[in-house]
Amino acid sequence: MFSKEHWIEKILEGHVPTAARFITLLENRDQKARAILAELFLHSGRAWVVGVTGSPGAGKSVLSCRIAQRLHKRGLKVGVIAVDPSSAFSGGAILGDRVRWEKSGLDSDVFIRSMATRGRLGGLSASTRDAVTVMDAMGRDVVLIETVGVGQNEIDVLEIAHTTILVLTPGQGDEVQAVKSGVMEIGDIFVINKADQPGADKSAREIRHALSLSGRQRDWMPEVFLTVATTGQGADELMEGLFAHQKYLCQNSLMGANKFNERLLVSIATDLMKEAIGGPAIQNLLADLVCTVREKKADPYAAARCLMDACIKADENGR
Repeated sequence: MFSKEHWIEKILEGHVPTAARFITLLENRDQKARAILAELFLHSGRAWVVGVTGSPGAGKSVLSCRIAQRLHKRGLKVGVIAVDPSSAFSGGAILGDRVRWEKSGLDSDVFIRSMATRGRLGGLSASTRDAVTVMDAMGRDVVLIETVGVGQNEIDVLEIAHTTILVLTPGQGDEVQAVKSGVMEIGDIFVINKADQPGADKSAREIRHALSLSGRQRDWMPEVFLTVATTGQGADELMEGLFAHQKYLCQNSLMGANKFNERLLVSIATDLMKEAIGGPAIQNLLADLVCTVREKKADPYAAARCLMDACIKADENGR
């Protein structure tokens, strides 16, 4: 095992193999890696984080490849986090997206990392935040996050990304579902992909109309772009829209550490609590507390407070 100083030095140098191994340690909840991550956090806050989300089958992977290619051609250092569904057998990423990325012809300078959701709702892996910090600290100018796909409450990408691209497709009711589900609120840029299919222009009009009626209290009004990711059609226009949003973020001091907010801190605290509850000692206490409540020897809130206190003590003892 490398020393703490070695990990930090190699990652800050931008050494991809070291960063890849370190992200694996973070995924496995290695406590020593967490301590190193705290140091790396001090060197983060420079990268532009772009999230690409949308319903499964909307073409997020191919579109993300197009974006990464164009960012790289502009001389930017790019990191990609492709969040895959978890295998029901191994718990690891199925890696379908990674196969598509490797066939994309991207230069080896683009650091591509697949991460499994490991059963987590929200379209992201629980360690995605940590991987973003690592890629940021190692000097990546842009970190591109491709989510596994969203549903009504699955908007975790909003907590991490500075710019969120919501990808929809025509003729499948995606635009109607987006309006109904509330994910309209997370998109900074909307893309109607597979625009060579019937109904693309109609879908774009419906999204623009929905945005005009949404009552969003933000200075930035999202744009809608039509693309065919497989051919690259519309990708250049999309890139101009992306950089326009980056300019807006910079002008309003919304980049870097300024993205951090109360919701993100609560999310991190929730993840730590869930992680602590998964420990064997806490699991035994949990079973005892459930029996206590069932037997009316304690009320649920008192039992929950006892569980929280035990989680905090377990975390303190583990450090």
